[in-house]
Amino acid sequence: MNENLIRAFRGRAKQIFRGRHGILVFMTLCLGMGIQTDAGDKPNVVWIISEDNSKHFLKLFDDSGAETPNIRALGEHGLRFQRAFSCSPVCSVARSTLMTSVFAPRVGTHFHRAIKPVTLPDHWQLFPHLLRRNGYYTTNNSKKDYNFIEGEPLWDESSAKAHWRNRADPAQPFFHMQSLGQSHESSLHFDHEQMERSATLTPPEKVVIPPVHPDTPTFRYTYARYHDRIQSMDERVGKLVAELEAAGELEQTFIFYFGDHGGVLPGSKGYINERGVHIPLVIRIPDQFKNRIDQELNSDVDGFVSFVDFGPTVLQLAGIAIPEFMDGKPMLGPGVSMPEVQSRQTVFSYADRFDEKYEMVRAVRMGKFKYIRHFQGYYPDGLQNNYRYQMLAYQEWRTLHQLGQLNTFQSAFFQPKPAESLFDVESDPYETRNLASMPGMQSVLSDLRARMNEWMRSLPDLSLFPENIVVGEAAQNREAFINQHRDEFPKLLDTANLALLPYSLAAPALRDAMASENPHVRYWALNTCSQFGKVAIGLVGPATDLLSDSEPLVRLKAAEFLALLGLLDPKPVIQDILQAQDQPVVHLIALNSVVFLRDTLGIHGWNISRQSVHPEVSRRLLYLNSTNPSP
Repeated sequence: MNENLIRAFRGRAKQIFRGRHGILVFMTLCLGMGIQTDAGDKPNVVWIISEDNSKHFLKLFDDSGAETPNIRALGEHGLRFQRAFSCSPVCSVARSTLMTSVFAPRVGTHFHRAIKPVTLPDHWQLFPHLLRRNGYYTTNNSKKDYNFIEGEPLWDESSAKAHWRNRADPAQPFFHMQSLGQSHESSLHFDHEQMERSATLTPPEKVVIPPVHPDTPTFRYTYARYHDRIQSMDERVGKLVAELEAAGELEQTFIFYFGDHGGVLPGSKGYINERGVHIPLVIRIPDQFKNRIDQELNSDVDGFVSFVDFGPTVLQLAGIAIPEFMDGKPMLGPGVSMPEVQSRQTVFSYADRFDEKYEMVRAVRMGKFKYIRHFQGYYPDGLQNNYRYQMLAYQEWRTLHQLGQLNTFQSAFFQPKPAESLFDVESDPYETRNLASMPGMQSVLSDLRARMNEWMRSLPDLSLFPENIVVGEAAQNREAFINQHRDEFPKLLDTANLALLPYSLAAPALRDAMASENPHVRYWALNTCSQFGKVAIGLVGPATDLLSDSEPLVRLKAAEFLALLGLLDPKPVIQDILQAQDQPVVHLIALNSVVFLRDTLGIHGWNISRQSVHPEVSRRLLYLNSTNPSP
């Protein structure tokens, strides 16, 4: 039939056939004439998101995981993605990436949680916006946790009652996002009494304890309890799928099951290792649309995908053009070549502030190799984060370290880190053997280092500026900030990357950087000096001069470096910054140093009397005031 005639028929028929009966008559006539209706062209999409669990806790992806029969059934009628990643190991940053389809350091949504929510560029239409504009009913039940201002509403409804069934027109296609909290970190916030009286369904003696954790009754109980939570989550997945089937929507609906990031045993959530970002992903393919998928069902996808790809995939499935600003590309849908998806080998990830705890880390995984760049590796991973340390296993881990009862792998969490690390995550899944200094690995190291630098420059990465600058200048108008500072980004990255050189080669450039007119260059020069540690003693003179710098964070970093070398009592400098400054972010960065200097270097006697209404600053003050010994 002529295309113009089809369009005319559709338009006239929609005027004639109104109401549910009319719609059914119209669709029957269309099918009889070989016409595919608009509603039939648009699949439903449901995202089922479990909180805080990496792929390691599902037997479907890892032999040591829990059985999840309902999620397994989705994969048997769909695809299992063996290499899916969340980009960031914490909810607000990961979910901001998921919603924008943009790498978070590119837009400023990369701090958990936002001091000031980011205003997105006006021309960025996020994928739920586009779905709504193209006739979809969009619902979210119910977690948002975005680090940006929504602007145009993403959802027709977002609440604990939001459901795809609530749409007025049963023929309207829908996109529904359902978060499941059974596996959330808080499920492991039990005390000793609860551990004693509440047995787990999973036998603690059956769980596998990885080499990075001590094998103790507390850790075994915690792992067993988390296996139970994964199985409870899987039961909820089964109920959600049953609802779709009962309503006759199952075979018109793509179901994505995935974790919102990794976790949640100690050293995973909040950390950029595989346990923090490698997520389970299963996509069930509905019968009505399986001809649009270039892959056999009940099979594995080995190509690398990440959260920036999820939004473009939904748009591709819905037949909606993908905006140019998005960083990802679709992994399913009409026109998507699955051999090309299978060939994808690279993903990037990032970690910055988590609640009150600071450290800047970037990573790239390509094939079996993972490169991690620690920009402030002198901060140990085990630095206090109040929320993390509510978990008994965290508390015991630190206590055993303080007692000297951990082996090298287990105690690494509480030690400083090199500026860069390289791991073969297939032979070393818990990232315990750093290959960066091995002669035979230098070509791989150089390649991944170059890819990391190229990616950071291309964004450009806003974390090259301290968070107070990002919040104060970039959060409201990212594009204006980048245009104003475009020439600075490569200078800051080059200064930070002096940490990758032998000290003898880096020292002259660091001396010049500390004399720079740009305060952010001076800031990174001092961070790099701290990364070198005691070997950088030749730079004490210029660092001492910066104790009177006009920029408070430069003074802070100078005091931190000199204290690391044991040459300065940093308390007067940092306490003065805390008293003189009224910016919460400056307070937060300074208090991060206080906790590091006190807990790691043993510098006590702090006199911090100020109060704060900002929740993240208050967390640090609560910790310091509750545990700070008398001077």
